[in-house]
Amino acid sequence: MSKKKSTSTIKQVLTQMVLGVFEENGNTPLNYKQVAAKLNVRDPESREIILEILKEESKKDTIKQISPGKFQILELKTFIEGKVDMTNDGSAFIVTDDPDESDIFVAPRKLRTALNGDRVKVYVYAKSKGRRKEGEVIEILERRKMEFTGIVKLSEHYAFFMPDDRKMLQDIFIPLEHLNGARNGVKAVAQITDWPAGAKNPVGKIKHILGKQGENDTEMNAILAEYGFPLSFPAEVEHEAESISETITDEEIAKRRDFREVLTITIDPYDAKDFDDAISFKKLENGNYEVGVHIADVAHYIEPDSALDKEAFERGTSVYLVDRVIPMLPERLSNGLCSLRPNEDKLCFAAVFELDENANIITEWFGKTVIHSNRRFTYEEVQQIIEDKAGEFSEEILKLNELAYILRDRKFKAGAISFETTEVKFKLDEQSKPIGVYVKERKDAHKLIEDFMLLANRKVAEAVSKKGKGKHKYTFVYRVHDAPKPETLASFAQFASRFGYKINTKSDKEVARSLNHLMESVEGKKEQNVLTHLAIRSMAKAIYTTKGTSHYGLAFDHYTHFTSPIRRYPDVMVHRLLFHYLNGGQSANAEHYEKLCVHSSQMEKKAADAERSSVKYKQAEYLADQVGNTYSGIISGVTEWGMYVEIIENKCEGMIRLRDISDDFYTLDEKNYAIIGQRKKKVYQLGDEVRVKVKNVDLTKKQIDFSLVQE
Repeated sequence: MSKKKSTSTIKQVLTQMVLGVFEENGNTPLNYKQVAAKLNVRDPESREIILEILKEESKKDTIKQISPGKFQILELKTFIEGKVDMTNDGSAFIVTDDPDESDIFVAPRKLRTALNGDRVKVYVYAKSKGRRKEGEVIEILERRKMEFTGIVKLSEHYAFFMPDDRKMLQDIFIPLEHLNGARNGVKAVAQITDWPAGAKNPVGKIKHILGKQGENDTEMNAILAEYGFPLSFPAEVEHEAESISETITDEEIAKRRDFREVLTITIDPYDAKDFDDAISFKKLENGNYEVGVHIADVAHYIEPDSALDKEAFERGTSVYLVDRVIPMLPERLSNGLCSLRPNEDKLCFAAVFELDENANIITEWFGKTVIHSNRRFTYEEVQQIIEDKAGEFSEEILKLNELAYILRDRKFKAGAISFETTEVKFKLDEQSKPIGVYVKERKDAHKLIEDFMLLANRKVAEAVSKKGKGKHKYTFVYRVHDAPKPETLASFAQFASRFGYKINTKSDKEVARSLNHLMESVEGKKEQNVLTHLAIRSMAKAIYTTKGTSHYGLAFDHYTHFTSPIRRYPDVMVHRLLFHYLNGGQSANAEHYEKLCVHSSQMEKKAADAERSSVKYKQAEYLADQVGNTYSGIISGVTEWGMYVEIIENKCEGMIRLRDISDDFYTLDEKNYAIIGQRKKKVYQLGDEVRVKVKNVDLTKKQIDFSLVQE
């Protein structure tokens, strides 16, 4: 490094230290000697440099001289912490924790070694009028991700690793001794181990070899690894699961309410392997109905802080890829001990309700039960019974369906919103290659189960919320969904109006009523997916927290997740807390449980992203053999570089790049969700139907490129 460059770097560092003095001292006016003293700088030369810095920064409007020799920062928030959101060109925006604070732009050369998602400290430059905020990263506080999936590229003396992650713009240098047996072209997982000062690329090692690129198992495992989900359970966890006794003792049964003589059924998808909820049904002598929602008693088998418990917490959730389930718990528990299989005694935690003919709750009871499921039904079998009004246990199933209808209607009248999204499913051959695409239908059988699960979740949350008042309320894990921001909702309402749909935003109930009318009206229409996804995007995201109780989308004042502890860790926490409180326990530590909630929400999002990624891969794989074919599609998204189109026939989504539309120069009209030609003013708007040709498919990037078929 040249002396000039070295001096420049020293001055940069010293500038940050000088500005930091004002920051740390509440922006008290200081002269250069006071600044030097606080930095413990005593030599005359360095003090002169500090004075020089103060004068230079005052010319940049970072600092102002408020009296002769006395300086003060113009804007106190010179240093800000936030998360890196990388762009495709190597620059980034730093997203701060303050929702009212605008994002800070950082040029590529000012990022240091910050990567997408890292938490960093940024020095923010003084903002000129009309310009965006800019800054530079001065410290990396926390790395979000150090492991990446990608391809090994081997040469004679060294190797590079090319990450799949499009926001990881640097290849990783791999010394040959750290290849771990990886050969040229294989897909693997690499870990960054070092990033030497001044080096363009980080240094790393190969942790796992995933296999041959393009093979189904390799690609599915790569998706799991990319989102941080382990590919297997540690030996200690498997051993702990295997050592749990299958025997249900008389002593344990004596502690529980015995439902083994009461009609009990499970209703699940035809390919389900774990059954974590069952419904018991009994007509009472007074003419009312006893309906029990029995949930696998996972917490009975998993000791807090055991290896099993820690592993389940870290995973947070089961992950449902297109062709496989990655369970939160080892198979011994998820498909065995805790699965409510027919004709077996099983331990449960239940919410039991006495309902009258109008589905009003007369009594409710929560506690541990033992059940013996009489029959395992699939959704299709129950749907057939509902439609034919005949079949095994038809009388009981029809009455349950009747009660579910009343509960559902009451929920919507209270202001719940019905988002019926189309769920895309693939027909796979023996090698898991997609040979067909279809849309999964939700019928009464699905809704029957859903409505009783919602009832249990709501009533469990209400029961705990009544314990204690104000500051003395008992700590609990709630599933919270906030109301949407008015400006986001107004933007959606404006867009929906273009299709002839009116959204009344005067009150929460009016919003819900008009959204439900919209959802009914669009069902089966070409714009259904676009409007439904846009409506969902305008809503707040549901999270787990101890700090609130209400669920806007369901119109419930109190709501939790109690019904799926085999596949969701928050449900395990809910079971533990509920049991603790039912037995007279004091309120749990809110701070501790809030941390667990934050992690659970993060893992839920990662699982959803992994699931979407597997769908994108299968969509790309499905269209890989159809390059050149043309389809009708709906514009499902617009960006400054292109528009996304969803094929009507198979729901596969790809992009038309603006540079590939040759009849005009098109730009984004963000406000109107449209792409507009600058000369001919041709408009392509979200929801418009267009004709597309499959231009290119990149399986590695899970990308489908379309070209526009001009009319």
